[in-house]
Amino acid sequence: MDLPHPDPGLAHLADVVPAVLTAMGAAGFESRIELRGDLAGACVLLIDGLGAELLDTYADDAPVLAALRGQTLQVGFPSTTAAGLAAIGTGCHSGEHGFVGYSFRVPSAGVVNALRWRPHPWGDDLRESMPPEQVQPLPTTFERAAAAGVDVSVVSGAEFTGSGLTRAVLRGGRYRGVHALGDLAATVREVIAEGGFCYGYHSEVDLLGHLHGPGSPAWRMQLRQVDRLVESVLEGLPAGGLLAVVADHGMVGVADADVIDLDSDPALLDGVDAIGGEPRARHVYVVDGAFDDVLASWRDRLAEQSWVLTRDEAIDAGWFGARVADPVRDRIGDIVAAARGTAALVRRSTEPLESALIGHHGSITTAEQRVPLLLAYG
Repeated sequence: MDLPHPDPGLAHLADVVPAVLTAMGAAGFESRIELRGDLAGACVLLIDGLGAELLDTYADDAPVLAALRGQTLQVGFPSTTAAGLAAIGTGCHSGEHGFVGYSFRVPSAGVVNALRWRPHPWGDDLRESMPPEQVQPLPTTFERAAAAGVDVSVVSGAEFTGSGLTRAVLRGGRYRGVHALGDLAATVREVIAEGGFCYGYHSEVDLLGHLHGPGSPAWRMQLRQVDRLVESVLEGLPAGGLLAVVADHGMVGVADADVIDLDSDPALLDGVDAIGGEPRARHVYVVDGAFDDVLASWRDRLAEQSWVLTRDEAIDAGWFGARVADPVRDRIGDIVAAARGTAALVRRSTEPLESALIGHHGSITTAEQRVPLLLAYG
């Protein structure tokens, strides 16, 4: 099997915040990325969906970002927002923080949507019955930084204030809800100027990639706006300040000929109890006694479109990091399917909105795994 593995030569997205906090003088963090020391203030700004290959291809639309192009990071499996934000917020890989997909099974709660904090594909809010702090109990990098005396802020959409995902992986700093590029830039500048640390987040590059496809005219126009956002922050970057721009994943445009509708193929559903993940990274939870048959069916049907692994094979390949905690093992599918090329494993009946999207991510390909680390010092 031509199985891809994480690149041991590349730093991970989880390494970024600890490295920045170390450079700010915060105790208790290990740095695997070399940065200048004695920082007087810093921001890690995450642009959702800005893969390294996409930035390199469309560098003419983002001259400010392109001029900062340097180190490339890997994000780990799955290459999706819930896992990426958890990596930023915990400093850990998915095998430790436990956010192993856009949706995944939690014992006693079934398959849950990690972004919306609801049962998947629909249901009521789970924050009361499934407290986020219990689903992800590790101390966050922000909690640890605040305990070390750092003034910590999380600058993200006002609509995410107190959300399940925010509470699970971004808790520990002052949440500063923003509404548009203007107040995102202004708030980041303010935090750095005052000598604090912040994590900032912008979502629309990913949104337009999903809706129109990465590299589409709408996507490129949004990339230009993000370039201006970064330029605006750099214009106010004080001496001793740092802006570190990263992303949580890349994205691919799927080809119609490579789309498989799982809901319309009985052979792929026979013996399956539940399906999690997303169209390019699926968790398959199997009925007792049906494992061998389901594995054979998925491998036979999807050999050209996906890498189909058992849970143990995916763990042994290092997809979820060097360590997988015991509680996390149960969240990973009995079978894991990661899409190749431009394939997508959609569910048109169960997930109509997600299935209609043009751009997708989640798999182990370099287009989805590689993201830029762009550093600008004041």
